[in-house]
Amino acid sequence: MTDEMMTLRSMLEKGTDADVLREMIGFAAQRLMELEVQALTGAGHGERSVDRLTHRNGYRERDWETRAGTIELKIPKLRKGSYFPGFLEPRRMAEKALTAVIQEAYIHGVSTRSVDDLVKAMGMSGISKSQVSRLCEEIDERVNTFLTRPIEGDWPYLWIDATYIKVRQNGRIVSVAVTIAVAVNTDGRREVLGMDIGCSEAETFWLEFLRKLKRRGLAGVKLVISDAHEGIKAAVSKVFQATWQRCRVHTIRTQSDIRLGRGVA
Repeated sequence: MTDEMMTLRSMLEKGTDADVLREMIGFAAQRLMELEVQALTGAGHGERSVDRLTHRNGYRERDWETRAGTIELKIPKLRKGSYFPGFLEPRRMAEKALTAVIQEAYIHGVSTRSVDDLVKAMGMSGISKSQVSRLCEEIDERVNTFLTRPIEGDWPYLWIDATYIKVRQNGRIVSVAVTIAVAVNTDGRREVLGMDIGCSEAETFWLEFLRKLKRRGLAGVKLVISDAHEGIKAAVSKVFQATWQRCRVHTIRTQSDIRLGRGVA
């Protein structure tokens, strides 16, 4: 995983209640197991088929320790033979590959090619192209539902951050700005409220990003924390009646750069 993607993961993990990344990794892993078992049994869950080779026999629970947290898996059991997902084998880099695919879905939608590569990295077999395509749609649907959900209540504290990563667009590798908004509500609950991508961090981009949050219901913002990008500061003043404050991390970095003679970033 590149440093850029690790930065994006750390940004997503700021939502302590939503546990978005962990939930999506668990969903994709569970769906992949179901598809692999479907190939082993010769029929879908509960489906009548002359091609059926065996039947399911419930599930056994297993905790999967990942960088995003503990994921509770339900591993399908078979009446004849046994099944154990290859991605749980020691030293297999399945979690890394799965995390990268989920992050891709947040940025610009997941591709069938990336899921094909994921299936191979996880050591799975018997999953058809049409099943891969459907899984892509399911992942994108869940991500879109999360990113467009209504925002309810007041959120006094809003953090805005961005990182640049490289993505493939129209056959070319380009650099895009991935922005994320994290807020704390009046009950002290912190959540990832929104995410978007743009060609740059121009004021027009930040304006549209913040206005989309407001249209979804973001209200009660009293303090916005970010780096000192002029586009952010201008957009905040136009969208919210709120105080702006520079992020402590960026302030410390600037002070360090000054001491080392690098100038102000």
